[in-house]
Amino acid sequence: MNVRIVCALIGKDLKLYFSNRLFAMLTVLGLVSYIVFYFLLPGTVDETLELALYAADMPPALEALLDKGEVRFYRSDSVDSLREAVEHGDVPAGYAFPDDLLTRLSRGEGVAVQLFISPVVPAEFVEMYEVILHEFAFAISGQGLNIDTTEIVLGPDMAGQQVAPRQRMLPMLTVFVLMVECVGLASLIATEVETGTIQALLVTPLTMVGLFAGKGVFGTLFAFAQVVLLIGITGGLVHQPLLILTALLFGAALVTGVAFLVASTGRDLMSVMGWGILGILLLVLPTFTVIVPGSASRWIKLIPSYYLVDTIYRTIGFGASWGDVAHNLVILLLYAAVFMALGVVVLKRKFR
Repeated sequence: MNVRIVCALIGKDLKLYFSNRLFAMLTVLGLVSYIVFYFLLPGTVDETLELALYAADMPPALEALLDKGEVRFYRSDSVDSLREAVEHGDVPAGYAFPDDLLTRLSRGEGVAVQLFISPVVPAEFVEMYEVILHEFAFAISGQGLNIDTTEIVLGPDMAGQQVAPRQRMLPMLTVFVLMVECVGLASLIATEVETGTIQALLVTPLTMVGLFAGKGVFGTLFAFAQVVLLIGITGGLVHQPLLILTALLFGAALVTGVAFLVASTGRDLMSVMGWGILGILLLVLPTFTVIVPGSASRWIKLIPSYYLVDTIYRTIGFGASWGDVAHNLVILLLYAAVFMALGVVVLKRKFR
């Protein structure tokens, strides 16, 4: 394989890519839009304490306490509506008092209270909700009451997911940048096949190995450079930069392999665009696991981009180390190698 010829091929692909006004515009404007969109999102988490409350008979003392406005409360008409409010994310937690609350208070009996908790609530907040409940009891009766609290987590327990909205969106923006370049590379290859450029190149001293090496290096480095720019400007390289760069490089190699497959399946430029959009929709699915924690099913882990998304989110959001995400990197690298090899084999048949 002649290195000089491969380098010339990479330079040729770069010029040809930006000669296409559509992809040149999508690349530049898309990257700028993603960065602007990131900074427009809230950079902090709203820590205002919001609670839902259900009580068939509201004690006057508790009613007066709620009117003080120290904590934001939402009154529910029933236990079911309270549960739905917590499940839908309207409030992080809610108290359901028994219907005979006043009777039990008058008799000095114990009170059984249900505490419904959203799966995104941190463990330390659960203790705080219990303390607030006991403060309610003291305010109502003037003394401590025997309260039996039943904690009900509505959904999988995803404690510790208090991350700013812009940080949750960053993995999705990263996948979008990678996939746009994937479609761009696939369209570039499809155009060269359609116009006979590939066949003309293979008549020269350029070998098939050199051709795929040039395409692979160009696609990987071009996509990698853009996601590094995105992550760098948004502050994602502050913690564990080498780990993030490694994950992004593996992700760029993965989408390059996907680009080879997309280019081989399409008969013309329009069909390549169609398959490319389908690939974007598929690979972007795992990003919803961080936008809406606890919403993912097990099958989502079959999508290769899950391991890139999970690595970026855990490293940037929670300071994960190499040991914490090592299995993600290994699986992502294996996916990249498989897709790259499969794409080369399938695309090679189209060239012949």
